[in-house]
Amino acid sequence: MNYQTIEDTIGKTPLVRLVRLVDESIRQRNNVVLAKLEGNNPAGSVKDRPALSMIRHAEARGTIKPGDTLIEATSGNTGIALAMAAALRGYRMVLIMPEDLSVERRQSMGAYGAEIILTPVKGGMECARDLAEQMQRDGKGVILDQFANPDNPRAHYESTGPELWDDTNGEITHFVSSMGTTGTIMGTSQYLKERNPAIQIVGAQPEEGSRIPGIRKWPEAYLPKIFDRSRIDRVESVSQAVAEERTRELARREGIFAGVSSGGACDVALRIAREVENATIVFIVCDRGDRYLSTGVFPA
Repeated sequence: MNYQTIEDTIGKTPLVRLVRLVDESIRQRNNVVLAKLEGNNPAGSVKDRPALSMIRHAEARGTIKPGDTLIEATSGNTGIALAMAAALRGYRMVLIMPEDLSVERRQSMGAYGAEIILTPVKGGMECARDLAEQMQRDGKGVILDQFANPDNPRAHYESTGPELWDDTNGEITHFVSSMGTTGTIMGTSQYLKERNPAIQIVGAQPEEGSRIPGIRKWPEAYLPKIFDRSRIDRVESVSQAVAEERTRELARREGIFAGVSSGGACDVALRIAREVENATIVFIVCDRGDRYLSTGVFPA
């Protein structure tokens, strides 16, 4: 028998239709809103795809080898995914993250054997990224660098995009993704636009003053190097309050237990569904809601 390993279970996640959040005005416009359930990946998020991609391709180039130390600044999901991939491929993993991120995320990383370094809240992800670069300069490990590594969007060009095209029989008209490192939207956009340039690519970002895990509006100096604004047709802002309420509605009304960035993407997808006609709108459900139980987003 040729049994699968855990690596083989990454990707091919379900694509499901929203039923109760789609109101009569959306149905009258003959629109379908679909959710890509990336929480079904083995380490629980869309980041499983680029985590394994970055390690595999670095190995192929000879940049790293099992036994080496890997370093990454992460807001959570990439860290968990890298911790899993490092564990199964034999690396020591050091993860640097702001101290205010949920305890569930930290515990998940630790469960895979990763070492965690916390940075001050006021420094945000920028501080974590600066520390990672300093550690690499000091010879303490190798940064895979999800923000600049082309193997991040490559994972979505090679897997997420083709899955969406195939699962919708090429009928997808709009793709909505929250933007953090931007790897998901960059790689998926490239694939879908090659198949049909008319497909609209929509990014979700937080409103000024909102803190939504997994979504960022980067200062110019820290914009991810993999980001190419020309690959996005439209950017929509989402408030923290709206993203959190949509997240709760996804669980209560659709049975989709997801993280807060997914609520933001869902809200944007529903906005679009009230504007257009005869559309097939897909949004990314980045991860699972159990990573946010300690944050107070979900009522006890």
